[in-house]
Amino acid sequence: MRAMALQALKSPLVLVERETPRPRPGQALLRLEACGVCRTDLHVVDGDLPDVRLPIVPGHEAVGIVEALGEGVTRLKLGERVGAPWLAQACGRCPYCGAGRENLCDAPEFNGYTRDGGYATHMIVEADFVVPLPLKADAVALAPLLCAGLIGWRSLKAAGPAQALGLYGFGAAAHIAAQVCRAKGQDVYAFTRPQDAKAQAFARSLGATWAGGSNEPPPAPLDAAIIFAPVGDLVPLALRAVRKGGRVVCGGIHMSDIPSFPYRWLWEEREIRSVANLTREDGAEFFGGGGAAMNVKTATTRYALEDANAALADLRSGRLEGAAVLTP
Repeated sequence: MRAMALQALKSPLVLVERETPRPRPGQALLRLEACGVCRTDLHVVDGDLPDVRLPIVPGHEAVGIVEALGEGVTRLKLGERVGAPWLAQACGRCPYCGAGRENLCDAPEFNGYTRDGGYATHMIVEADFVVPLPLKADAVALAPLLCAGLIGWRSLKAAGPAQALGLYGFGAAAHIAAQVCRAKGQDVYAFTRPQDAKAQAFARSLGATWAGGSNEPPPAPLDAAIIFAPVGDLVPLALRAVRKGGRVVCGGIHMSDIPSFPYRWLWEEREIRSVANLTREDGAEFFGGGGAAMNVKTATTRYALEDANAALADLRSGRLEGAAVLTP
């Protein structure tokens, strides 16, 4: 097998060849068709997240075909297409798992962070933690749905029943969430980098009611806002944009420090909350029969596996419209 591996933090990925692994009991081997490039991968590579297990193969938006099954696996079958998202495994024993909150598990494993992920031709997964995907769909189009889509879905649920919803940072997650919102009849207000006319036009093409810079106030108060950009300075701005009783959801795994702000911007029962990881229930809701994922058309840019460093650089610089996807 071939893989793009991170051998030292803040360094380029290196193409490596390894013996194709064999699945252990409860596991499956995937022959990968595509893997999305997520901003979380940047946080892994750049050392923003603690305790990265090096060397590591990044990637947690992996789409593949089941090529081999470990002992005891009955949930999957050979030739089936599945997706491997961020949550690779939960312990099933801690109080959070017992309460149905495996996204907060005390001893979790994460694809592309604590175990090798999808920047490769093959990948080992836990059979109980993959998402069934349709064979007839385009693997490249499916890949971003496995994190940008799922985290967007969980963030939308956290935002509550908002008719006027602001999305800060109009990248992979926001362009998916915007389509889900429009399908439900919600009004989307898109906030991009200041003076990013291309991103604003992209947002309007997906049905956004309004699109402007993150430094601009929306034309009307928002019921809720979701921040996908890892920029703590956006939190006070979003608080000022939501109405009384409104909610600001931080949808990323990493964010720069939130600056101090006057208490009156939070007062009147406004809320700030975060979204952490995801659950298998999120996957079943989002991808299940008639789920929100079926109404989404992802905008993607393809890169060869060997060009993973270029894809990360384009994501870091903001040159992408939609999502980058590696195709081994």
